[in-house]
Amino acid sequence: MKLDKLVVLAILVLGVITTSCAQERPYNNDDFVIKNAEVTHHSNLSISVWEINVKGTAGKTTPTPNGSLDGAPVLGYVFPTSLKPTDVGFSQTEGIVAMALTSHPDFDDTPIWDENNDAIFDNDGVIWHPHWVVLHKDERVPGGLAVKQFTDTDNVTLPPTNPGMPMYMDSPGFPVTTIENTIKVVIPDYRMNNQTSFKYDGVAAYMIVNTSKEDQPMLGVYDVFSVASGDLLLPYTVKLK
Repeated sequence: MKLDKLVVLAILVLGVITTSCAQERPYNNDDFVIKNAEVTHHSNLSISVWEINVKGTAGKTTPTPNGSLDGAPVLGYVFPTSLKPTDVGFSQTEGIVAMALTSHPDFDDTPIWDENNDAIFDNDGVIWHPHWVVLHKDERVPGGLAVKQFTDTDNVTLPPTNPGMPMYMDSPGFPVTTIENTIKVVIPDYRMNNQTSFKYDGVAAYMIVNTSKEDQPMLGVYDVFSVASGDLLLPYTVKLK
């Protein structure tokens, strides 16, 4: 990933933290104060374990339902990475590949996964679950970032597990667990092009879905609660075990 993209991302996110510190932000509590982020590769199992540790209780705070998809709140523990879009099943495009662990009670965007194991596949959006996304700069929203969209005329490849939205988003179905102050996701090597050496960071963010305003992104970042590194230049590397 080019350095200038990382610098832009850092400036945007740190700007949000600075300008928001004097405001009362919804969901801004210890559950989203990141203490550290870590990705560990387990070669004997051909998997990597991604985890974020917070000051409070990871995953305890979930969004208050909005009642509709338009305007629906989304909370996320996000790992921006130096991975390429093609590593996780997207066609090549400009942007930052991120693994986002999200919760949103107003809709379910994992149509082939039943996270609460009740044999109903469209009622478990509030349960923390993973998405691969491609983020790009978007100054139309306060957070300065959004999930990259595309149109019907664009030649775009998405993984077969995508939720059917016109965005660079996938619903890969990896297992997510929350235990005390830690949220974790386990990712098989083959589901990320066997990449075991990359850079990353950890971010806690608040997003909103938009389906009615053409001048706004479909899924934009509206607030950033904390950043693991503080500078968001993806300083962390994968640990080997």
